[in-house]
Amino acid sequence: MKKNKLKKQLFITILALLSSSMVFAQQASAGATTTAQADNGFYNSFLANGLIVFAGLTMLGAVLALFHLLNMMIKVQQIKIYQEQGIEAFVEEVQKAKDPWWKRQYKAWTNVVPVEKEDSVMLDHNYDGIRELDNSLPPWWVAMFIITVVFSVVFLGYYHVLGGQSQKEEYEAAMKVAEESKAAFAATQANKIDEENLEASTDPQDLAIGKTIYSTNCVACHLANGEGSVGPNLTDEFWIHGGGIKNVYKTVKNGVPEKGMIAWSAQLKPTDIYKVSSYILTLQGTNPPNAKAPQGVKYVPDEGEEEDDTDVDSADKSMN
Repeated sequence: MKKNKLKKQLFITILALLSSSMVFAQQASAGATTTAQADNGFYNSFLANGLIVFAGLTMLGAVLALFHLLNMMIKVQQIKIYQEQGIEAFVEEVQKAKDPWWKRQYKAWTNVVPVEKEDSVMLDHNYDGIRELDNSLPPWWVAMFIITVVFSVVFLGYYHVLGGQSQKEEYEAAMKVAEESKAAFAATQANKIDEENLEASTDPQDLAIGKTIYSTNCVACHLANGEGSVGPNLTDEFWIHGGGIKNVYKTVKNGVPEKGMIAWSAQLKPTDIYKVSSYILTLQGTNPPNAKAPQGVKYVPDEGEEEDDTDVDSADKSMN
């Protein structure tokens, strides 16, 4: 029992020395590093590393010395026990050595005292007839304590000596990754259009781009002002395949193959189709000369759907 207590006390002392050595190394390294930053010289950098190495060697020497001292003290304690208890204690110790390693390990961890020998660990304290046994701490508690101390040493070394990331730095790094992921996702959505919730654009820049696309691809059939030639007139209220931004978008996207209009989705991005469709709606009511006769039926927006009333004059002004 005394031998196990001695081991625990020395073990805790060793852990304390390890922790203090790490702190010393950190402080020495920090001081030398500050000087190195000021002078920016090889000597100061060498001094910083040298102090860390010196602290490590000192710590290693202290650990070896303590282990050596521990073995010597254990042997002296065993000799005293044998002298006090006679040959029976020696025979018992030899018998323990013959036990399986796992059984010896369990006894070392728990320091189990048989019921018939509890008198050997009975303390002198007496509280109204209640006696106290000098039992060892539960193994799970000791294990948690040792793990906690080892973790604290590793934590101290990584975050305060080796320069591990702080919580603030980890947060900033995580936010940077999130922003990059967000930007990458937004880039994939740049050309996506929700056809069920379309609303005609009134942005002058969008309409200018739409006009350019119209002048490049649509004038051959609908003429420059939308008055219509091979294709229908785009300036009146009559539509063959439906008016409004949703219908116009789908017509431009899918085309009308039976009448010679190609599906422009093969050549234009969804955003470009949306912009040229918005521009086409600005042609309504412009009454260009020589306009083709109306075709189809008059378009009446569904209930709840706002009729496009883009200010044609302001749109033209913004594009001219």
